Amino acid sequence: MRLVLLHSPLLGPLSWRRVADALRDKGAEAEAPAWPRLSTLGDDAYAALANSMAATLGRGRPAIVVAHSGAGALIPSVAALAKGALAGVVFCDAILPHPGQSWFDTAPPNLAGQLLAGAVDGALPSWDRWWPPGALERLLPDPALREDLIAELEPIPVGYFEELAPELELDTPTAYLQLSGAYVEEAQIAGRKGWPVVRLPLHHLAMLTHAEAVAGAILSLAGRLEGPNG
Repeated sequence: MRLVLLHSPLLGPLSWRRVADALRDKGAEAEAPAWPRLSTLGDDAYAALANSMAATLGRGRPAIVVAHSGAGALIPSVAALAKGALAGVVFCDAILPHPGQSWFDTAPPNLAGQLLAGAVDGALPSWDRWWPPGALERLLPDPALREDLIAELEPIPVGYFEELAPELELDTPTAYLQLSGAYVEEAQIAGRKGWPVVRLPLHHLAMLTHAEAVAGAILSLAGRLEGPNG
């Protein structure tokens, strides 16, 4: 089984590395590639990101992709370019695809307003600055780990949040892994669609603090997507 773990474009690949290690220990082929940095992209960020990840997926046998958080919106674009390289998708505490809408269209209005109020020179604050004081410390109490996570972050171009997602549908075996209370609605939608759903009562960055539990849930869902002949 090949598993490709896609971090949120607002974070870095460190967010998946512990789970990738746990999956390899369990006998899976696992990798956690990096997206291109958003600050390096032009107006058509979805296409640039999808082209990069489709090329990564093409270098190996078909993979089940695990998309965390904001990576969920990019999956239809990746699938359209990756052709037969995508064997399935597990959305992990992730937003669901929103064709024809921007990130701002799907975000709570108060969050969008707060972020735009903090924009400087066309860029929103880095992701760690979205949290209330002390919240990130509670999720990641290890200061060295937290510093490593923050070191991968950068201010985020406003244009990425304003870009409309391409009008693409996702036609591949799909499942949902919920880690936090913030993604209850997405897990419910997944269940109504008939997707396999696993709920772990952890938190949004549980990949870094509960890697074994997250890896086990991913393998369970991936096995259901592959079926008995996978």
